[in-house]
Amino acid sequence: MAVQTPPRTGTTQPPASGPPPRPGPPWTEKWGGLLFVAPFGLLFALFLLWPTVFGLWNSFFNTSLAGVQQEFLGLRNWRELFGDPAVWDSLKNTFVFTAMSTPPLVVVALVMALLANRRGVFGWFLRFAYFAPFVLPATVVTLIWVWIYQPGFGLVNGLLTAGGFAEIDWLNAENRAMLAVVITTVWWTVGFNFLLYLAALQGIPQQVYEAAAIDGANGRQKLFRITLPLLSRTTGLIVVLQLVASLKVFDQIYLMTNGGPNYATRPIIQYIYESGFTSYRIGYASAISYLFFAIIVIVSVAQFKLFGGRKEAN
Repeated sequence: MAVQTPPRTGTTQPPASGPPPRPGPPWTEKWGGLLFVAPFGLLFALFLLWPTVFGLWNSFFNTSLAGVQQEFLGLRNWRELFGDPAVWDSLKNTFVFTAMSTPPLVVVALVMALLANRRGVFGWFLRFAYFAPFVLPATVVTLIWVWIYQPGFGLVNGLLTAGGFAEIDWLNAENRAMLAVVITTVWWTVGFNFLLYLAALQGIPQQVYEAAAIDGANGRQKLFRITLPLLSRTTGLIVVLQLVASLKVFDQIYLMTNGGPNYATRPIIQYIYESGFTSYRIGYASAISYLFFAIIVIVSVAQFKLFGGRKEAN
């Protein structure tokens, strides 16, 4: 005789139907990306973030390379720099150099790109000739141009005397030295902006020009109504990059004029260098560098806002 089993009582529910829960991703999917970027992150923190924070910390102390005991000064370094006429004179020289060098470095680069944007051997030669000076080191460039500017046997003064004009002591005249440095800088660094413009020109579809030619547009109309408007974003990028690069000028001025004559060409970075490594006042140099850093940030943000507004309007 079979024994009947009584039914079970309780709250036990039958197992739910459906696939079993999937296990979580392995640790390689969670942390693998961090492992790949860890070497860069470590170097970034070690050589950029830490010096940035440490420099700001030093600006509140009497930090010196001469072995002087570090002393907390609070805002004394900052108050001193706002009353230091050398800071404002060097800032003025920096702004003058930026105002004199940025427009030609943009306009000349655009003209060079328009000339070199062609096929054939001549176009290749122009690209090479325009970009070649950019790869030269600062020491070579300044050595070349110091000889060009020399009175008596320099190329520039030789052309002036051949044309019946008087010689000019370019690097030792207060009203000429900055212009001489600007000319050297344009010759040396315009190749980078030229390369950006050339890449942008090659990205414009040829069908646009062909359609304009069918509609009867001439070369001038194609330039001002097609090429330049399509290059507006590239122009905005070049202007921002060039403003920041010109504000950070140091090498060519230091090697050509050493800030002279009579500090007429000394930029703010050279004064920071002299304060920190000639006068051994690292704390004061750190305060000046952070003032200059704030100026660069303000100029960059203003430029991005300006060109961003133009893009939205278009």
